[in-house]
Amino acid sequence: MEFDFSAILLGLTVLFGVVWGLDRLFLYKKRKARLDAARAEYRDPMPVDWARSLFPVVLVVLLLRSFVAEPFRIPSGSMMPTLDVGDFILVNKFAYGLRLPAFNNKFVDLGEPKRGDVVVFRFPGYLCHDGSALVRSGDMSCSDPHAPVQQQNWIKRVIGLPGDRIEVHGADLLINGEPVKADEVGPYQGNPQRTVDEVMLNMGATVWVEHLHREDGTVVNHTTAQMPAYTTPNSIPNDRVPSKVPAGCYLVMGDNRNDSLDSRWWGCMPEQNLAGKAFLIWMSWKGWGTGGVDFSRIGTVIH
Repeated sequence: MEFDFSAILLGLTVLFGVVWGLDRLFLYKKRKARLDAARAEYRDPMPVDWARSLFPVVLVVLLLRSFVAEPFRIPSGSMMPTLDVGDFILVNKFAYGLRLPAFNNKFVDLGEPKRGDVVVFRFPGYLCHDGSALVRSGDMSCSDPHAPVQQQNWIKRVIGLPGDRIEVHGADLLINGEPVKADEVGPYQGNPQRTVDEVMLNMGATVWVEHLHREDGTVVNHTTAQMPAYTTPNSIPNDRVPSKVPAGCYLVMGDNRNDSLDSRWWGCMPEQNLAGKAFLIWMSWKGWGTGGVDFSRIGTVIH
């Protein structure tokens, strides 16, 4: 079961605020007068005392997580070697605009993602055929095109902007007809005692530095992993994903190119699903007996 922590925080903020506010409006004066007349020490009832104490705390946490920065943990290897399983990251929540907590509706526009940004977003669902139409489904097999989509946060790298023409054929990536260059670094180095590393080592993974050119002339140089022996990813275009990125949408891919469930399978990521831009690794935990805390990754800026 997936929990929307922002929705929980919003609900608690409203609950504590309502309990405390209603008490102060309708009950506090009579209760205090009664206790003063009896010369008894004044104390708020326990529910009111809890609401009064917790309301400002929960409100501050809600505001910080919604509009400043939110922590996330990397659960899978789809962004390796850039982001490792067990990395704890911070996400800039105002990079692309301010959004209402839980509802995710943008009410202040502060910019749009750039090619090469690492973004966190709510998974939009798999693209499934329903007659002549394509619909979003929570069922990867598409046996139930109308299965509800779980509220999950995913992380990928922006490859295609609205209006871009994207082609993907195996390891070859073309943006607007231009091949994206990548330089091989060498074999992937990892700890074979970790399952995610063991798979990559057994599949002969190699590390590359990819060069993504932005419209402003800057270049994002970032690492990717390739292991063709593991799986052959979908090409773009395909029967669900067109070459041209639609308006209000972004094509995203994982840096672990042969082990990432991304836009090559489920299409573009709608702008309204954006949660923010990943910018910092503040903690990295490799697991008991397989590295523990990886101090070398703490403080790493995400590119």
